[in-house]
Amino acid sequence: MITGIITEYNPFHKGHEYHLNKCKLDTQSDGIVCVMSGNFMQRGVPAFIDKWKRTEMALRNGIDLIIELPLVYSLSSAEHFAFGGISLLNSLNIIDNIYFGSEEGNVKILEDISNVLAFEPEKYKFLLKNYLSLGLPFHSSRANALSEYLKCDDILKIISNSNNILGIEYIKALKSLHSSIIPITLKREGSKYNDKCLSSTFSSATSIRNHLKKGDIRDLKEDLPKESYDILNDLSSSHYSFVFEEDMFKYIKYKLLMNGNSLSNLPDISEGLDNKILKEVINSNSLNELILKSKSKRYTYTRINRILTQSFLNLEEYDLLKLSKKSTPYCRVLGFNSNGKKILKRIKKSSSIDIITKLPKKNINDHMKIDILGTKAYSILNNKINPMQDYLTSPIII
Repeated sequence: MITGIITEYNPFHKGHEYHLNKCKLDTQSDGIVCVMSGNFMQRGVPAFIDKWKRTEMALRNGIDLIIELPLVYSLSSAEHFAFGGISLLNSLNIIDNIYFGSEEGNVKILEDISNVLAFEPEKYKFLLKNYLSLGLPFHSSRANALSEYLKCDDILKIISNSNNILGIEYIKALKSLHSSIIPITLKREGSKYNDKCLSSTFSSATSIRNHLKKGDIRDLKEDLPKESYDILNDLSSSHYSFVFEEDMFKYIKYKLLMNGNSLSNLPDISEGLDNKILKEVINSNSLNELILKSKSKRYTYTRINRILTQSFLNLEEYDLLKLSKKSTPYCRVLGFNSNGKKILKRIKKSSSIDIITKLPKKNINDHMKIDILGTKAYSILNNKINPMQDYLTSPIII
């Protein structure tokens, strides 16, 4: 029995430790394969520490095999993030189940919602059209239509929570790929992912990162597993460049002032949003200020954050929407332990995609070109990372 999980580990904290321990207990799995975001996260922020250090952290906390979620998916909407991760796990042809956290903690209702959204029965489409005709926003109309169709009053609450949304998208992706992987969910405990204050239960990754902007790392000893704390403490002692989203702002501002037309080629830009951003960037003095001035009911903070990060990475040169709808074309191995080595041998025999432990220098596809571009951009923010680090670093072995 091999279980897959899709994560960011930015950084690996006690909530992740709880999730991993419960995963091993609930699935009785023989191994855990983790698909992890690289140097940029789904909400449009750079990784707090680089993907190789986060790989080491995850391995020391009990993950068996870490493979990288290509940047095309990791810096995308929940739908494409989930599809990238699921398509990668599915292509390995050894994964039996996927284990994920959700606010709901009930996989049945998430599957019911996924079925309706994936196949759109005629009755659901009729209900949705009716609610939209009343002038309600799409999110509210969809929630009302789902509630009526499924005869469930809690739909709006369910589809408004971030981990539930990802869970629904995981299940939708499994259905679209006709995958045999079984979804299993764990009810999320402790802080929400974006809570900014440390918690007495499980502090969020956001609160841990925020504390390290201005606080002492020793204050986090109770909020992190020992392995994570020791790595972060060592990095802090060696003057490692912990990265925060604001570190991108001066580069983003420069690019937009020099070439604002590049924004219009990004997939999430529409209805004059590019003009709004270009107008506001002139008098903005921080990334947060620019996003707050540009956001609206239609364009959320996270969506604009992703757009600006995609611009920072020069991703307007690629057809991101087309690439994000394709199944992940390769499996990039970031690290493994002794059990992970055995799993990797199985994968090499069964996988329908290439397994990459050393990056090729020729004939690389657009997905991989973007991964390499991401590391080059990340090296501007983190002086411990070489622009060509993807070629210089072998998989981490614990």
